[in-house]
Amino acid sequence: MKNGGAVLAAVKYTAIAAAAAILCIALGRAAFTIGQRRSTDASADGGVLVVIDAGHGGEDGGTSGGGLVEKDLNLEVAMIMRDILSSAGVRCAMTRTDDRLLYDAYGDLSDYTGRKKVYDLRNRLRIAEEHENAVFVSIHMNYFASAKYSGLQVWYSPNDPDSKRLADLLQSTVKKYVQPDNDRETKRAGGGIYLLDRLHTPAILVECGFLSNENERTLLSDAEYKKRLALVMSEAIMEFLCAERTGGE
Repeated sequence: MKNGGAVLAAVKYTAIAAAAAILCIALGRAAFTIGQRRSTDASADGGVLVVIDAGHGGEDGGTSGGGLVEKDLNLEVAMIMRDILSSAGVRCAMTRTDDRLLYDAYGDLSDYTGRKKVYDLRNRLRIAEEHENAVFVSIHMNYFASAKYSGLQVWYSPNDPDSKRLADLLQSTVKKYVQPDNDRETKRAGGGIYLLDRLHTPAILVECGFLSNENERTLLSDAEYKKRLALVMSEAIMEFLCAERTGGE
């Protein structure tokens, strides 16, 4: 870490991590009970399940900058989140755990030429829909032509009112513990975000940072920062699971 602010943030991390870990464990123990109340059609195998989607993979690297490739960062953060949530007692499923696209995950076609991206997205959707009481969290990185932009931002599905609640909670929790200068607001997804447009369960997409911004790239290349970010996002998910369904906006 190159500047004083980053060093100070690293010092604060120890206390934050300890407090958040305790909270995650406590919330995790309650999550099943409250998660089962989240929906009247909870899956038979017991309560809520968090589907963590590491965006891109394989031939599709996503965006890149400064030697960092989005697909790799997405998977790193997603797997840290899985480990944290699982350790706290929350059931999790990953759409991918290695460097690949998912177009052939169900063996629908013998030749996917020209259709890999379409079937990759379809299969991520299918994985989420296989779990009746799922919460879907897709991990991505951002990029913009102007290098001045930075900060995590969360998109939410318009099809379930709890999607916005989860998005707002995650955005505000990251601002509180990781990015105090982040004034971004959550955004409602349109048809351009395939998964959020089609899922009818709480679903969000997290743009964890801008690879077009040098300072943010430096942070996202740091292992401790990625752990801190994953920990805080996991804490927000825990809080969401422990809240009653709103029943509306």
